[in-house]
Amino acid sequence: MFNPEHLFVVFNPPVGNISPINGRKYTLTHSDQTGYLFLTIGLTYDEDKITDLRDEVLAEWSVQDGVYMLCVKVYLGNGEFKTVKRRDRIFRQKLPLALEAIFLGDRAFLMAHEQLYAAPIKICFESSNSSYHRCENWGTPMDYLFYAN
Repeated sequence: MFNPEHLFVVFNPPVGNISPINGRKYTLTHSDQTGYLFLTIGLTYDEDKITDLRDEVLAEWSVQDGVYMLCVKVYLGNGEFKTVKRRDRIFRQKLPLALEAIFLGDRAFLMAHEQLYAAPIKICFESSNSSYHRCENWGTPMDYLFYAN
């Protein structure tokens, strides 16, 4: 269960709490020991937070065909089928919580740009295994806002 008190947010300048929209990137990581979530918001991904485990969630606001969209990437791996399948199952289970954390952590931004509440979310699962390498639509930010109002 998501505990908002266990979310720590850092803004990397020049990104502020309400701008910019284009190129705004999120790096969401966690600690297995504490259960804490760490969200970095900037114009680049927080490479220092990305480990060899590759269990981070990366997201970016972009414009596609004139429409704002949140593009999310998760890395399932290039290993054996069982490992990729297990990572796919875990990410699918945890992604709603990850999205909720991103939107809660950046709630002032969303409130300043209300049109983004209805923006599509595209999740891209990355893997060398073709049966797991795909992009899917996962609703809109409004579908994941339980605490932000």
